[in-house]
Amino acid sequence: MLRSMIRPAEDRPAGQEPRRGLMSRLLLGAGAAFLVAVPFTLLMLLVLSEWEPLERLDRRVADDLNNVARGDTTLVDVLRFGSVALDPWVFRVAVLAVAVWLWRRGARRLALWAVVTAAIGGVLGVVLKVVVDRARPTFPEPVATASGYSFPSGHALNSMLCVGILILVFLPVLSRAGKTMAYALGAVLVLLTGYDRVALGVHYVSDVLAGWVVALACLAGTSAGFEIWRREQGQRPSGVDEGVDPEATDAMSDSPTPGR
Repeated sequence: MLRSMIRPAEDRPAGQEPRRGLMSRLLLGAGAAFLVAVPFTLLMLLVLSEWEPLERLDRRVADDLNNVARGDTTLVDVLRFGSVALDPWVFRVAVLAVAVWLWRRGARRLALWAVVTAAIGGVLGVVLKVVVDRARPTFPEPVATASGYSFPSGHALNSMLCVGILILVFLPVLSRAGKTMAYALGAVLVLLTGYDRVALGVHYVSDVLAGWVVALACLAGTSAGFEIWRREQGQRPSGVDEGVDPEATDAMSDSPTPGR
């Protein structure tokens, strides 16, 4: 089944659309980063200003889910297990393991992109938590507690970020069915992580949304930067469904090219 999800590499000219392709790619990357940065900035301003409609939504959802969890010990146990299984370091280790595998097979620039992107997103999340300085939800009878600040959710950010990294890494070698499965599984992991944090009462809905948006902004920014580097090396523009480094296809196949 795994082999059916992987397609052979396609040979294409390396130097087509040089200047025009680079300019369009830069504009696309800048536009993507802008589009995801704007909603985060707006969301952050609403949180900092304690905008009443958002405060009511966050509080109502937090209270409702906390009440449900408080009356179901089995659900609480599942949610607590989920907070461990979906911990940021679980996702980071997965990215690091893939990066080591890529490095050993010769796809070193792709391995570096994956590690750097995960590191930037992790640091950015910590910095934003300190800047916003939002307290976590409180309840008369909490089902779980967590230390640190609330906005954005580190679990939500790192799940979206690392899932995105892994998908972008393997897109060049996945068939259409494989890509569909990757997107579906990634979406399930990201959504479960977000639900787990809110249902446990350690984050608000807006914290989770902010984490997802920061992750998307980070992916857009580092992918655009990587594309610039590729174009400077004389590579053709990559397609939307080819990930960030289509040239790594050979390295990820059964017969990698040493030192590529």
